[in-house]
Amino acid sequence: MSLTTNPLFLFSHARPVAAAAGAALLVLLGGALTAQPAQAAMNPPIHMAHGVEYMSGGIGQDEAQLMETVSPRWPASFEFAIKDGRRADFAAGVHVTVRDSHGTALLDNVVSGGPFMVARLEPGRYEVEARIGGQTLKQTLLVSPGAPAKALFEWPAGTDMASAGTRTVR
Repeated sequence: MSLTTNPLFLFSHARPVAAAAGAALLVLLGGALTAQPAQAAMNPPIHMAHGVEYMSGGIGQDEAQLMETVSPRWPASFEFAIKDGRRADFAAGVHVTVRDSHGTALLDNVVSGGPFMVARLEPGRYEVEARIGGQTLKQTLLVSPGAPAKALFEWPAGTDMASAGTRTVR
């Protein structure tokens, strides 16, 4: 193809203003194709306690969806809510303690940053306590190899919500 029949040559030499506008458009389009969404959900920070990694979050729809998406990849997950008939409030600020079968606290009074918490627990049997205000719920959690375990903690209506962050579940 000769220079005179090359569309880019004709475009850029026949109309300098159009060439500049076309180049600007290509730059803008190229940037738009690689740009990340402005409101992309960020992973909440991963913490470590007694050799156990854990992550907690779920405040806001994007972060809640992210936590629900990643939870099957963690051996243990916990969900916290205050139930009132047909509706529930997700709870944050829950104090969580996880003890192994010997009674050793692996997560000792860690505070949830949202209604979801995930932890990298080894296979085994654990006692989990979750507390809002003065009300503590307890559950046994059995973590099996390759199969995520989940514990749902639901406090009844009237639980001291002033000491915990909540949001309504619809």
